[in-house]
Amino acid sequence: SPLATLIEHKVTESLTVYTCIKVTLMASLNGYAPQLAVEFGRKILYSTTRPSFVELDAHVREVKSHRTKQD
Repeated sequence: SPLATLIEHKVTESLTVYTCIKVTLMASLNGYAPQLAVEFGRKILYSTTRPSFVELDAHVREVKSHRTKQD
């Protein structure tokens, strides 16, 4: 049914985000550099939702800047 298919897609989408986080953490725990660990996780996401390297870099810089201002 259409409703079941919609729910299945939503669940799969949610699980993909968690898989991205898991892959990133596992890469980090296995000794990969943070940038490379994030890249492994980023590749798990669908190309339609995956941030580009530039977008991700800009976001990380923004968060770092915001944290520096708070300290």
